[in-house]
Amino acid sequence: MPWIAYIVHFIAAAFLTNGISHFVNGVSGRPFRIPFAPRSQRSSPTANVVWGWANFLVAFLLFANIGPLYIGTPGDTIFVAAGMLVTGILLARIFGGDVN
Repeated sequence: MPWIAYIVHFIAAAFLTNGISHFVNGVSGRPFRIPFAPRSQRSSPTANVVWGWANFLVAFLLFANIGPLYIGTPGDTIFVAAGMLVTGILLARIFGGDVN
């Protein structure tokens, strides 16, 4: 597989991970920040569901259209896992101060 596919899989995993936090907060009825809201404001649960869904859509399109994704093969698994881990750590640091 070309090296660019591994980078795209990393980025797709980042979109997937970001989508999870927004979608879960939205369907749980909790307001949560999205990039378009001012730093001190949280967006409505509906806006978060839409934002999470948009992230899922981008992740799906990247996974589906840029090289096949074979979970279980070392390269794909490592890059997807790394994308999720790095994004998860960054989001934890960014949203860590947002506790009610």
